[in-house]
Amino acid sequence: MLPWFSRLFGRAAAPRRKSTIPLVALHGPGGGFLPVRQGAGLVAAGYHRNAIVYRCVRLVAEAAASVSWTLLIDGREAPDHPLGRLLERPNPGASGTELFEALYGHLLLSGNGYVARIAGHAGPLALHALRPDRLSLVPGPDGWPLAYDYAAGGATLRFPAGPEGAGDLLHLRLFDPLNDQLGFAPLAAAETAFAMHEAAHRWNKALLDNSARPSGALVYAASDSMTETQFDRLRDELESAFQGAGNAGRPILLEGGLDWKPLSLSPRDMDFHAAQAGAAREIALAFGVPPMLLGLPGDNTYANYAEANRALLRLTVLPMVQRMQAAFAHWLQPPEGGILRFRPDLDAIEALAEEREALWRRVSAAPFLSEDEKREALGYGRQARTAGPASPASPPASASPPASP
Repeated sequence: MLPWFSRLFGRAAAPRRKSTIPLVALHGPGGGFLPVRQGAGLVAAGYHRNAIVYRCVRLVAEAAASVSWTLLIDGREAPDHPLGRLLERPNPGASGTELFEALYGHLLLSGNGYVARIAGHAGPLALHALRPDRLSLVPGPDGWPLAYDYAAGGATLRFPAGPEGAGDLLHLRLFDPLNDQLGFAPLAAAETAFAMHEAAHRWNKALLDNSARPSGALVYAASDSMTETQFDRLRDELESAFQGAGNAGRPILLEGGLDWKPLSLSPRDMDFHAAQAGAAREIALAFGVPPMLLGLPGDNTYANYAEANRALLRLTVLPMVQRMQAAFAHWLQPPEGGILRFRPDLDAIEALAEEREALWRRVSAAPFLSEDEKREALGYGRQARTAGPASPASPPASASPPASP
């Protein structure tokens, strides 16, 4: 018969047998408890079930999507250009902010972003963001993408890559040194961190289910062992009447020589709190978000909240916006016309107002710069020149002045 303690907690030990055969055991480190996730499973485990990952993605994607774009043709602003109106309302079902928020979110979660273009006679008519998990790349004989297959609703739509990738599908990707065709997501770099964060949450949940403290041990002090009936009745009573958050704090009535010995956590066992905080900070590091903006304790890198917010914009948000603008300018470049370029409207970002004001003061106080040079230093194009009224012709040198009366 197995010991009642092992039977109570479901740990049946195999009977030991003595052996005189010499044995050498060679073993390495175990695989650990962290699961290996890829693709949609990685997104579901991170974005859908981890608050730190969710907040990092929303913070970066919403901040990047709120940055206004200024369209330039040959270095001059073109506020009434059709492409500018298209980016403000890319399709009937989404605004420009919603489109770019989805693209930035896909880049952070999967490392890839896809935009489909519906072309018309006079130019693109609509832009749609596509889910990366529904797209599969078709490589060509030279290894470069030949086409992209988009599967949805039981049908597959193929987008030819076109010459030099200038087809009806724009593929945005983050750099991956080991993949020539797909990007590497910040979420994948933080996989171990958010798996540890998830494990710490499960630990806390288990503690709450057990009255916010570890379980104890039932000591049977009687001389004879428990019968099967007594053992089954004791286990059923413990599971039904004393386990779970709803039964926390209920007194237990012991009989028949049973004694309850509570257990407590040692300071070493409490290190999982520090491990959880460290995992949260590592997740924020992978996404480029200052931990102070997530409310994580123990972060003294930045002097105040405004400085951390400026660091997020300068180091994370604006580089992603400029990457997106360069890709769209190359993709939407009209075959005829001037050179198309996009520029972020930094004057509309309130968090950078102090930096822009300091730049304006320095440029305005430079007497050696012309007006056009000052405009270019501030991110504006040269001032348009308008032809003024023709000046009257001067009299020939040989003509004599009119005689005085």
